[in-house]
Amino acid sequence: MRILLIEDDTVLGAAVRDQIAADGQSVDWVMRLDAAGDAAKSTSYDLILLDLMLPDGRGIGFLKSLRARGDVTPVIILTALDQVSDRIEGLNAGADDYLVKPFDLAELSARIGSVARRYSGNPNPIVTHGPLEIDLAARSVHRDGKPVQLTAREWALFEAFLARPGQLLSKAQLEEKLYAFDAEVESNTIEVHVSRLRKKLGTAVIETERGMGYRLGRP
Repeated sequence: MRILLIEDDTVLGAAVRDQIAADGQSVDWVMRLDAAGDAAKSTSYDLILLDLMLPDGRGIGFLKSLRARGDVTPVIILTALDQVSDRIEGLNAGADDYLVKPFDLAELSARIGSVARRYSGNPNPIVTHGPLEIDLAARSVHRDGKPVQLTAREWALFEAFLARPGQLLSKAQLEEKLYAFDAEVESNTIEVHVSRLRKKLGTAVIETERGMGYRLGRP
């Protein structure tokens, strides 16, 4: 997944960023709402982590404007505001979950996974696909009962296909899932990772539509 983190606390932001990266996800971290707005308009995110109190305004306004223009990207609020009224306001504005600071980073990872699975149509973390058994929460894959080791980028790419079964994904869409803004993108990166996934998971796991993109193969 590619996640947008909107948090002005440098210590917490760095900790959350590192946790997301350790989970094998891509993260773009901004500290202001104006930067968040630019990022959300230019990039297709799978999930947004939103602080409510930011230097240039309140996160609730950002969330409301996001929903007003029809953006359904999942949003988890991260805030020190712990009153019931604050939670109700956040959820009514369109948030999918609400986590009060300070929080455990492992719980944040679990909340991110839970929200992402609901949106992808797989609320159950265990998914089967032909000879593959995939644990979305543990980010693990077994092929014919044997564990398969995937790198963080291989997992991020495979997860993108699992979240949209049958949907054709362009090379550009897949590149967004792998990299943050400042990462190097080689012209053959997607081809290399697709080739590696096929070797590890089976040649039919990813189908190619020449000149258009890739999709998850039929089980």
